[in-house]
Amino acid sequence: MAVFPDRDVSRGFQMIKVGIVGGTGYTGVELLRLLARHPQVQLQAITSRKEAGMPVADMYPSLRGHVDLAFVTPDDAKLTECDVVFFATPHGVAMAQARELVNAGVKVIDLAADFRLKDTAVFEQWYGMPHSCPDLLEEAVYGLPELNREAIKKARIIGNPGCYPTSVQLGLAPLLKNKLVEPTHLIANCASGVSGAGRKAEVHTLLAEAADNFKAYGVKGHRHGPEINQQLRAIAGDDTVNCLFVPHLLPIIRGIHSTLYGRLTAAGQAADLQAIFEAHYQGERFVDVLPAGSAPETRSVRASNTVRIAVHKPQPDTVMVLVVEDNLTKGASGQAVQCMNLMFGFDEKLGLDLVPVLP
Repeated sequence: MAVFPDRDVSRGFQMIKVGIVGGTGYTGVELLRLLARHPQVQLQAITSRKEAGMPVADMYPSLRGHVDLAFVTPDDAKLTECDVVFFATPHGVAMAQARELVNAGVKVIDLAADFRLKDTAVFEQWYGMPHSCPDLLEEAVYGLPELNREAIKKARIIGNPGCYPTSVQLGLAPLLKNKLVEPTHLIANCASGVSGAGRKAEVHTLLAEAADNFKAYGVKGHRHGPEINQQLRAIAGDDTVNCLFVPHLLPIIRGIHSTLYGRLTAAGQAADLQAIFEAHYQGERFVDVLPAGSAPETRSVRASNTVRIAVHKPQPDTVMVLVVEDNLTKGASGQAVQCMNLMFGFDEKLGLDLVPVLP
């Protein structure tokens, strides 16, 4: 690994050894982009069975001069010698390896869904596989720092939130916590860039299929729906909360735009919603509540860990919240690094103080 001046161990930084399982996908390369410049991280191993032996920079030239490692097989990675291991893998991989790592004192951050859903029956219904370590699932912490910061600091296992659920929860949390909306009348109309589907070859993500097009998918039900409702119920402390979630595919590479609707209670109709949102997220480095009347754009958060939120009241009894985030950063890898910082007592924004990319 190349040593940069701002990462010189002689300056007294606490360095932690980091492993990444599944470094060839979009969330994997996003992790590498962020961690390669993190001043307290030493990248120890990046695994891929198929690409073992290939230099990471050969697959991702953007990392040339920043990541000097080659992909290795999981058997050769010596992951139990790491301080933390990220899983940027398909569902089911992390739970198969988590016990060995946790028993060795390694912290685990899973970017897939193995440790998100607390009900194993719901997990099995939506992901089509049994959960192999329900005891570890029980202790796992849901990794949304703005809502779960103190628990994340003490966690051994993090279930990193899905990209859509991140935007929906941050958009609705101030309303639910203050009981300003009717809990059974929530709608999340969300759209994501094509990178949200991952790096696998599929017809619907081909340029000729996704460009110049806009469509809904998962209309009969999407696996992020149960995650959204589980977490919104926890935020509200109310099991009657129900959010209708409909995802759409945007003809862009990165970005999520969520338009959220709720029916205001009497208290909500009388409240200053703008002031409530500003107070709720005061001091949060990665949540930007925009001025009244704003409409956030996905390009305003591109390649950053920032979420931008605007709240509107288009009718006396209706609230509309607009949320944008980068699905690969705050929606995935950036949030995982944010959790890592909390778990090791680092400044939460370390390695994440990124200016969005324009154009």
